[in-house]
Amino acid sequence: MNLKSLLIALALASTLATGALADGHWSLKKAAEPYAGTTIDVVFLLRPGYEAIEAMLPAFEAETGITVNIIKHPYENALGEQVRDFVAGGDLDIALIDLVWIGNFAENEWILPIDEFTSNPDLADPDLDIDDFFPLVLNAFGGWNDVIYGLPFDNYSGLLFYNRCMLEEAGFDGPPETWEELKDVYGPALTGDGKYAFALQSKRNETQSADSFARVIWPFGGSFLDENFRSNLLSAESQAGLKFRQDLMQYMPDGIVAYDHAEVVNAFAQGDVAMITEWSAFYSTVVSPETSKVADCVEIAPEPKGPAGRKPALGGFSLAVAAQADDDERAAAWLFIQWATSKANAVEYLERGGVPARKSAYADMSLAETYKFIPALVESWQDGVPEFRPRFAEWPVLTEIVQEWGSKMMLGEVSTEEGARILGEQMEAVLEEAGYYNGEKPLVQ
Repeated sequence: MNLKSLLIALALASTLATGALADGHWSLKKAAEPYAGTTIDVVFLLRPGYEAIEAMLPAFEAETGITVNIIKHPYENALGEQVRDFVAGGDLDIALIDLVWIGNFAENEWILPIDEFTSNPDLADPDLDIDDFFPLVLNAFGGWNDVIYGLPFDNYSGLLFYNRCMLEEAGFDGPPETWEELKDVYGPALTGDGKYAFALQSKRNETQSADSFARVIWPFGGSFLDENFRSNLLSAESQAGLKFRQDLMQYMPDGIVAYDHAEVVNAFAQGDVAMITEWSAFYSTVVSPETSKVADCVEIAPEPKGPAGRKPALGGFSLAVAAQADDDERAAAWLFIQWATSKANAVEYLERGGVPARKSAYADMSLAETYKFIPALVESWQDGVPEFRPRFAEWPVLTEIVQEWGSKMMLGEVSTEEGARILGEQMEAVLEEAGYYNGEKPLVQ
């Protein structure tokens, strides 16, 4: 179901809802009455956005009589645990889907399109308002091949965190607008005496692929693949981004290729690095005096622009109903997803440490006085690339190739051209075996 069709379906559901319940008014309590006593299982991560919903959960359970059984995993285990459960026809009733898992989950038919629920006036909240989600976020995290499967949950954007005090001491009255300005102007002025202008988390894991490699190719007009799913990494644009990263390393700490998020955030919080590009989820860490020596100096801006514009990193998740659930569990799961991502709960979710994808949540600009990342986040979600990392089922294999050769490029073990050539050949071998070049699989990422 495409977005236009979905909006029509929602409008119809809203119209029909008046006659769906006895007194003509939809409510969560009434919608949940047939499912009271149902237990639904969902995987949550060990992150602030999940703790926020967990803290709000007693209100949902009291209103509905539905029990939500949360199974907690670190991110590194979440995909494997869910795949094993779905392959075995297990107990999970809700899928927690990372940006790069959506193709795998949808093509394996582990999840259901949301129109199975939005077309049912007994289950569809008339105030769901799908158009209130940022379109980029809805399509990137919940959509696959023009069908919406999940609603955005715990979503992030890459932002520029900068130390206002360090920049002012160097004579700057604000952050760089472009990547080139960051390197050529800010880099020399802010690097020296054990301090560095910038740190780009680049450890050889998903951080290398998503936070380092992808972050430099897209703003320069590059991409992983071209329209025919052949490698685009030897294009002039992709090479410009990869060479830029090599040049920028002179203004980063030694050993940056071993830095993960913790090391980059700590270097910034200790005042050793003037700027980092990081997920919005790390905001609380760098502004808390308990974890940051520079809390009073922290400011937030959108990621810099490249020749192709602002193409910020995208990260986060969606929640979707699992196809393996029985009818009652499916209905209960949808009611929970709808509630957890609702307009009504979005501001409280934000205040408790989550990052909602609702436009209405950020309408009160006074919130930006407390959460300084809001203006930059909203601007970042105006334009971006859903396939920032390809979202098809083969990404877990491709990312390991990117991690290996992206790291070798940074370490100077291969040139950007040679690394891109080998990386591209290995990516294409995986895609050929998967059936993308003989027409077995659609060219969707």
